[in-house]
Amino acid sequence: MAAANQLTALLNNMFATGLLDEQFQQLQLLQDPSAPDFVSEVVTLFCQDGERIIAELAKLLEKPTVDFDRVDAFVHQLKGSSASVGAQRVKNTCIQFREVCQQKSRDGCLKTLESVKTEFYDLRGKFQTMLQLERQVQGLYPK
Repeated sequence: MAAANQLTALLNNMFATGLLDEQFQQLQLLQDPSAPDFVSEVVTLFCQDGERIIAELAKLLEKPTVDFDRVDAFVHQLKGSSASVGAQRVKNTCIQFREVCQQKSRDGCLKTLESVKTEFYDLRGKFQTMLQLERQVQGLYPK
């Protein structure tokens, strides 16, 4: 029961602090007995893709000549996946990133990439805790 309470408190905090928005609730509604791991799978894919995209962005911004169109394409991809899982703060930071990218400012992009990293890794850590708590709850109440 403690794990269920911790999970509820964690999710409530993630919504209250703006980490997540109503799109995450929509994802949760899609999970049912026929797809009991749906949210877990979507969250895990989001985290893996996000790490890959952040690494690509860092590489692109290290090059002597920055291809801002490619940077923008990766940021757009991260913004889309963030929106689809309800990662509100990551999505909003990506919107700022795209604006800076359109100004073709390497320094602005590097600063905004740091903000994206902060938001993404904060969310990823909370998602990992959420998944651990869900596993504990499922262990208590096997299907």
